[in-house]
Amino acid sequence: MSSYSVNHLQHLESEAIFILRETAAQFQRPVLLFSGGKDSIVVAHLAKKAFWPGRMPFPLMHVDTGHNFPETITYRDKFVADIGAQLVVASVQKSIDEGRAQEETGANASRNALQTVTLLDAIEENEFDCALGGARRDEEKARAKERFFSHRDEFGQWDPKNQRPELWNLFNGRKGPGEHFRVFPLSNWTEMDVWQYIKQEEIPLPSIYFTHEREVIRRGGTLIAVTDFISPQPGETVEKRQVRFRTVGDATCTGAVESPAESLDDVIAEVAAARQTERGTRADDKRSDTAMEDRKKAGYF
Repeated sequence: MSSYSVNHLQHLESEAIFILRETAAQFQRPVLLFSGGKDSIVVAHLAKKAFWPGRMPFPLMHVDTGHNFPETITYRDKFVADIGAQLVVASVQKSIDEGRAQEETGANASRNALQTVTLLDAIEENEFDCALGGARRDEEKARAKERFFSHRDEFGQWDPKNQRPELWNLFNGRKGPGEHFRVFPLSNWTEMDVWQYIKQEEIPLPSIYFTHEREVIRRGGTLIAVTDFISPQPGETVEKRQVRFRTVGDATCTGAVESPAESLDDVIAEVAAARQTERGTRADDKRSDTAMEDRKKAGYF
């Protein structure tokens, strides 16, 4: 006798594919924000499944801070070539050169917040009316306030107190001139769900997610990778450690964790035992108690 039951990953996959298809149906020029991180990789994988055997009906866009991990860029270019997608690269360096954004200075300088200007400019320049992202509600308290369809006003700003109801899986994508939406198909997923789905689907990932030896410095309680644009400050010591990254972003604010995890099974076991959230290693979230919400209100991812 056939069984019609589904497990929790099948349910989450079905929900995300429904959201992706709703996005394609309601918006004229959507774009998928792709960083080469595990969450955006899963969203792109789901989009391939959602529209198979047709091609993905929207381009991928990477907001490039210029301070990336090399492994991520290598993976991004190979992934885009393998699926035959269009890639739009929006450059933070270009925003700085044009005077649209101002480079931070000091030991803890980061370009992470500057991505907001670059993202909003790219959305306006390319006339995108919707940007799909891999954010999840379990990541951070500000992201827990998001709906699947998240409205942005004509200035690209987010008002957490003015979100539209989403009853019975009905999504309101109506917008005024100059406004756009952010859509988050993975809203109901957890970090564990993402890793289990990656294992189930056998999705390749950048090597940075698994243990490797790397030169790091300890800064503010976080292990920061030494790069061409990150060097030790007085009193800091460069050490070689076996590390991996739970989340991937701008290298100036993305911390590593010491880990021996060499495989997906190792990572899943490590995540199950973890007592710190994956964004607990993100220095940009520690600048204030409302750092993420303040960035999101201004137009951040």
